[in-house]
Amino acid sequence: MTCRIEVVRAGALTTVQDAGRGGWAHLGVPRSGALDAPSHRLANRLAGNPGTAAVLETTVTGCAVRPDRPVVAVVGGAPCRVTVDGRPVAWGAPVRVPAGAVLDAGPATRGLRSYVAFGGGLLPEPVLGSRSADLLSGLGPAPLRDGDVLPLGHEVAQPVAVDAVPWPAVPEVLVLPVHLGPRHAWFTDEALRTLTTAAYRVSPQSNRIGLRTEGPALERARAGELPSEGMVLGAVQVPPDGRPVVFLNDHPTTGGYPVVGVVSEPALAAAAQAAAGTVVRFVRAGG
Repeated sequence: MTCRIEVVRAGALTTVQDAGRGGWAHLGVPRSGALDAPSHRLANRLAGNPGTAAVLETTVTGCAVRPDRPVVAVVGGAPCRVTVDGRPVAWGAPVRVPAGAVLDAGPATRGLRSYVAFGGGLLPEPVLGSRSADLLSGLGPAPLRDGDVLPLGHEVAQPVAVDAVPWPAVPEVLVLPVHLGPRHAWFTDEALRTLTTAAYRVSPQSNRIGLRTEGPALERARAGELPSEGMVLGAVQVPPDGRPVVFLNDHPTTGGYPVVGVVSEPALAAAAQAAAGTVVRFVRAGG
């Protein structure tokens, strides 16, 4: 008999995410997957799952679900209040949820995205080898709505018992190491100095596609636009308004605005937790 979880409260934006569907960019398919990869892996490990298993990724307001069998759950990533049938339980550690009880991951107290892992993992139908929802292409399961039901795998391992868990910290200042290029010559020397010395802030318009910034515009050294070319995770694209946009997991695979640099992938997990208004500083990678 298939085990399931029912969505009681979907929250502002809750999606199913796993390690993503890499290797399809040549067909125009983004990578997708959990934005905060370290938190995704750690939540799975604590729940007794492989690190690639599918979980719920919530945004700001959390979510609430009801399993139809007893299950171990772990809520990690952005800190939040966690309850089972209204009773407070541990955040960031394995919790046993009885059949029919409501597990509620509340609004994030810091950061943006919490991760809810279940023993056995979530098992929506995979698309191109991944169960991740992709907001740009529409591949994978749609963002959750109240009343949705998701299949749940059977637990295959015991949850990990630990005394203390090193969850990644939510950034007070988001520092993004950037490798200049391939189109940094499209910008003035002053613009490049501005990029690596000015304080930007995370725009409220940011999403899973890209982290948009507010701050000084980068001046072009040449006019016109490029023919569309390939885009990679972490690319810092500069649209006509001159404010850098850092591409995240659901980014387009091609684009015509110049890419002034590329942010090192390990730094992008912190970008997933940077709320609107967070100070952003770009620094030269290795400098």
